[in-house]
Amino acid sequence: MDAQGRGRADDIDPADQWVRNPNTGEYELRLGTSAPQSGVPSPRRPRPSEAAPPARGRRGEGGRTEPAGRAQTPGRSRPETPGRAVPPQRRRRGAPEEPLPGRRGRRPAKKASKSKKVLLWTGGAMAFVLVAGAGAGYFYIEHLNDNIASVSDDGASTGGFSKDKAINILLIGTDKRTGKGNANYGDAGSVGHADTTILLHVSKDRSNATALSIPRDLITDIPDCPTTQADGTQKIIPGTQQVRFNTSLGQDGRTPSCTMRTVTELTGVKPDNFMVADFNAVKTLTSAVGGVEVCVGKDLDDPDSHLKLSKGMHTIEGEQALAFVRTRHAVGFGGDLSRIGLQQQFLSALMRKLKSNDTLTSPSKMLDLAEAGTKALTVDSQLDSIGKLKDLGLELGKLNTKNLTFTTVPVIDNPAEKVKATVVLNESTAPQVFDMIRNDVSFTAVKEQKKKEAAAVAARLKGTKAPASDVRVRILNGGAVAGSAQETLSWLQNEEGVTKSENAGNAPAPLAKTTLEYAPDQADQARRLADLMGLSGSAMKPGESVTNDQGLPAMTLTLGKDFEGAGVPLTAPTKAPEGVQKSTADKVECAK
Repeated sequence: MDAQGRGRADDIDPADQWVRNPNTGEYELRLGTSAPQSGVPSPRRPRPSEAAPPARGRRGEGGRTEPAGRAQTPGRSRPETPGRAVPPQRRRRGAPEEPLPGRRGRRPAKKASKSKKVLLWTGGAMAFVLVAGAGAGYFYIEHLNDNIASVSDDGASTGGFSKDKAINILLIGTDKRTGKGNANYGDAGSVGHADTTILLHVSKDRSNATALSIPRDLITDIPDCPTTQADGTQKIIPGTQQVRFNTSLGQDGRTPSCTMRTVTELTGVKPDNFMVADFNAVKTLTSAVGGVEVCVGKDLDDPDSHLKLSKGMHTIEGEQALAFVRTRHAVGFGGDLSRIGLQQQFLSALMRKLKSNDTLTSPSKMLDLAEAGTKALTVDSQLDSIGKLKDLGLELGKLNTKNLTFTTVPVIDNPAEKVKATVVLNESTAPQVFDMIRNDVSFTAVKEQKKKEAAAVAARLKGTKAPASDVRVRILNGGAVAGSAQETLSWLQNEEGVTKSENAGNAPAPLAKTTLEYAPDQADQARRLADLMGLSGSAMKPGESVTNDQGLPAMTLTLGKDFEGAGVPLTAPTKAPEGVQKSTADKVECAK
């Protein structure tokens, strides 16, 4: 009797039915066909490895082909070649594994660690809610590709994420009331605005991530948006000034690519991909994992969202989960910003559930999650297959949830309104938040990364500084705005006293960030120039000097794409500004 025939054998772990195929490198589900157990023994079925396709013969030992459907004669054993093309099911820890023929007595192969198995099983199921739903299904059958809807990015993205770079994914939840039971929620005729928008930034080294929520009622400018029409032609949808952010989607026929352009204009971060989900995504994903546990700090009763929960812990799914993320009148100040905090709490809870053994060791939940995730998604044309979602999931799956920070674009009430309904950027803190994401700076204290940066700053910035009049430097434009090298030269000579500087024209190749290269004996000059220009230790590159127009050794300052003007400090912020609210995905927060 096989493990599946009994539902669960004593020594078989259902999670271990995910088996790695060494020929493809992918993990595959090995499930035999089960039937109700009969009281009368029936002839033994062939093992999966012995079963033959119905319309073809099976290749036997030595190249002999046997008729299709023939089972091995009872009582006779077929010699097996040591080793297996696809490994069998692994047994529970503590149960002895039967050794392979010809390999008895050898030390059994070392088992992968639990955390490693989790990563391999899920392919990044822990990445981020919708990504997790799709990434977890990469080992599932090819028909999942048919579940995925895609629309053009219209050139608004970077062209898709890269494995060797930081990743920026734009996650959009629409308020479109399509789908079973959703017409009863509020505006049944909504065109589908960007009701919930999160810019998910994952660091280049995958050690940390930031999920930046963008308020739907934020007043901003929406740019002109080239948009692919149903017939394949392109139409430019005119931009609008000083309107709600949520109208970047749906309004006037705008597609997610227009929301992507709006985010780029707002934050300076160009997303790699986008993913869009409607109301059904929350309902189906939570049901697929058996509900998520949330904390409520007080009794909640919101007739508008149909949410009614008593104080304490609750497991919610389906319609109740949707009511939870939609409520706003019952929490905080009763507005959209309060609801954003609730949604971040919910997403953290869903991620913890996705990471739990209860989900990862349940093949049925993983398959349900794959189905739900792929059906709930609309993705950009660069991310339109299980294979691409798998690759993204594997990258995002490297992230530890304790280093995923949820935060919100800093805003203040719109001063132009008497009755406060919208918000505007908080100009004192929002630019710093955007700058941290652009410069791949973590909102959490990733200890190892912090130590490396501190060491670099201490080694390169600490020490004596030469007088400005002794600093010799050649200035190159390596991607900054045209004229930046001359502007910097004038500023250094006329305002900072660096008279031994010269404009050396354009750099051989563009750079993302400004650098200062210097020889060891020029370190004191480098520290002075770094102090004047606000350069970080990481921007200082110990190397070689060059010869200036007077034939003397000089340093090389290359202005990168991050250069914003003469006198503007280039030091990236190392922590979030004071007052910016944030939470991490590993901690339970209670709605109040």
